[in-house]
Amino acid sequence: MSPVVERFVRYARMDTQSDPDNAASTPSNDDELSLAQTLAQELRQMGVADARADEHAYVTGHLTASAGAQGAPCLGLICHIDVSPDACARGVSPRFARLEAGRIELGVQDDGTSVVVDAGNTPDLAEVPEGAEVVCTDGSTLLGADDKAGVAEVMELVARLCADPSIPHPALAICFAPDEEIGHGCSLLDLEAFGADEAYTVDGGPIGEVNYETFNAASVTVRFRGRSIHPGSAKGVMVNALHLAEEFDAALPAWERPEHTQGREGFYHLHGLSGTCESATARYIIRDHDDASFERRKRLMQSVAELMNERLGQPRVSCEVVDEYRNMARGMESHMDLVDDARSAFHACGVEPRVIPVRGGTDGAQLTTRGLPCPNLSAGGFNFHSVREFVPVRSLETMVDVLERLVGLRARA
Repeated sequence: MSPVVERFVRYARMDTQSDPDNAASTPSNDDELSLAQTLAQELRQMGVADARADEHAYVTGHLTASAGAQGAPCLGLICHIDVSPDACARGVSPRFARLEAGRIELGVQDDGTSVVVDAGNTPDLAEVPEGAEVVCTDGSTLLGADDKAGVAEVMELVARLCADPSIPHPALAICFAPDEEIGHGCSLLDLEAFGADEAYTVDGGPIGEVNYETFNAASVTVRFRGRSIHPGSAKGVMVNALHLAEEFDAALPAWERPEHTQGREGFYHLHGLSGTCESATARYIIRDHDDASFERRKRLMQSVAELMNERLGQPRVSCEVVDEYRNMARGMESHMDLVDDARSAFHACGVEPRVIPVRGGTDGAQLTTRGLPCPNLSAGGFNFHSVREFVPVRSLETMVDVLERLVGLRARA
């Protein structure tokens, strides 16, 4: 294995799944601290003397500029160490496979089900050349390329720069953050101490992607209070909280769910539902690129709760909306040189860049809103948040070259 692939496989094996049920704590999962401490130790061994992992699992460190680049703005490189809670991520065991006859065979599950990647479940599989070697799992867990591929790529870049100080680069500020997948990300990062004037996240999909537009995002928790009684005596008395949840969800436009939207179209996504007749909780996320449409979505959900309470004659439905991040396009308007240099770095490495709005979010959205311009770059993976997740070996290796080219361009900024 090349060094970046070895790093990625090793990091992927470490359990770091963020926990939405413990979102009040950072990190939400103590396992994230283990990877954070490992990364800080490895950075110090490379020569990043101030590298440290704090009690919240934030890893930070700084490199001085190469000769002649001391006047360039300090550049931040940022990734997240947690992996998604949307699929099993315990006991990840990376393996290698190849794309053959348009398919990647992942494995056979205990119930005899074969897990494969093909054009039917991965529309952009055509971007991967036939015969390409990929890192994947056996289909029982996600892989964690989101965002451990980015972590491995940035770590390998730092290793190169420390081994050869003559490689042109500005002063660099490195950050690996916890809990991006549950909306925390870089919220506790002290930007003044971090010291970056501009930054990139390396947290995108297939190689070549550059993003400076993201969704606006909010999480919504809807709670339903029922009244339970023996079903034999229920007439006129029982109020089933689960049926209230069904009623609430049916009031939202079904054609504005993720499975029916694309491009800049927003959505309502019910991603968790639990409860009993007595009480139930529905967890949603709202996404929209357009500011006005985003606010409309939030108002609609709150209005549905109010109308249900009016019909029920008492407050049985509560709707809590929490903003997570904003579309960073507005904050990037005067910093498009960051996007231009990213495109140039991809071109220089033989990769066709694609500047596209991302149907998701990155730490860069939050950071740009806070005043640190921060577009997003590909990490190289496919099928994030899925047991069909994979990353081509060549993408891992090429992204390190792209990052080296990019810091060289920013050294002249």
